[in-house]
Amino acid sequence: MAKVLCVLYDDPVDGHPATYARDDLPRLDGYPGGQTLPSPSALDFTPGALLGSVSGELGLRRFLEAAGHTLVVTSDKDGPDSEFERELPDADVVISQPFWPAYLTAERIAKAPKLKLAVTAGIGSDHVDLDAAIEHGVTVAEVTYSNSISVAEHVVMMILSLVRNYLPSHQWVLDGGWNIADCVSRSYDVEGMHIGTVAAGRIGLAVLRRLAPFDVHLHYTDRQRLPEATERELNLTFHPSAADLATVCDVVTINAPLHPETEGLFGRDLLGSMKRGAYLINTARARIADRDAVVTALESGQLAGYAGDVWFPQPAPADHPWRTMPHHGMTPHISGSSLSAQTRYAAGTREILESWFAGTPIRDEYLIVDGGKLAGTGAQSYSVTR
Repeated sequence: MAKVLCVLYDDPVDGHPATYARDDLPRLDGYPGGQTLPSPSALDFTPGALLGSVSGELGLRRFLEAAGHTLVVTSDKDGPDSEFERELPDADVVISQPFWPAYLTAERIAKAPKLKLAVTAGIGSDHVDLDAAIEHGVTVAEVTYSNSISVAEHVVMMILSLVRNYLPSHQWVLDGGWNIADCVSRSYDVEGMHIGTVAAGRIGLAVLRRLAPFDVHLHYTDRQRLPEATERELNLTFHPSAADLATVCDVVTINAPLHPETEGLFGRDLLGSMKRGAYLINTARARIADRDAVVTALESGQLAGYAGDVWFPQPAPADHPWRTMPHHGMTPHISGSSLSAQTRYAAGTREILESWFAGTPIRDEYLIVDGGKLAGTGAQSYSVTR
């Protein structure tokens, strides 16, 4: 029997919800492009429930305990005295979300000789040292596509919020004011702007599709060029590099995974090459942008705004400069953890576990590392350093 160690974020401050704002979720028949939704044998939760916090347990307890497995759920994940650190040495499976990641470093993996499976409930497995996972024979899987559209919607919301100066304007209402001139002094239309995405995979392409009706000029860069038919359909301009794209765009959105080639990509030089007054959106990974260079660019006016929901580390400390820098629209890491997305990635996590325990293949699109090498989606999205 296996010990499953699951790291989830804390419950709401008023406790786990007894009721919700809505009674149901829209029915989806599949993902864009034809990939099927998660298909576990059963679900032990109500779709639309809060599953990503500790009391939600991703809806896994009944399933795991009925099969004789042990489930340990905690939000205490950081530091040598954390519950995660104490429970890890005899864990067979570790599950965590990108929004509250259990950082599986090389040192932690070395301390966990029984660990054979690391599951990301959601997408983005860079909180796992993939080199160490390969070395130690740990399979890494994630619920690919489960929250890609959720993130794409968040990106579009943040673009509109920054360009239209929504958050400061809303604050005037909360403060009892009616300061129209203050509100509109940094407000523009997105119509006619040049907007580009760094990476045009599932999320980046979904962002482009959602922006096309706004009558903007769309740009992208990616390792692999999109099909010519897609470029024609969306009237896309391809750029060979992020550096080339950044110089011509009014808005840049980062939708790339974190790996050695993207870490620190948006540093002082690249930010300095962008159009003065451009906006940068980052819902991918914080370390793709240089923390202090972003602050400097906002303070100098080189950037008109920065928004995203990814930080390093996560959770961000109270004195993180992105909390107080000017003209930002930061949120906690929530873009991919809507209640709609949680239903899908909880179901996908169970599907992965069912395959693992049955000894049947995990879906290729869910695999990041398997058999001592990058596999499936991981072979297309990540690179290793050794």
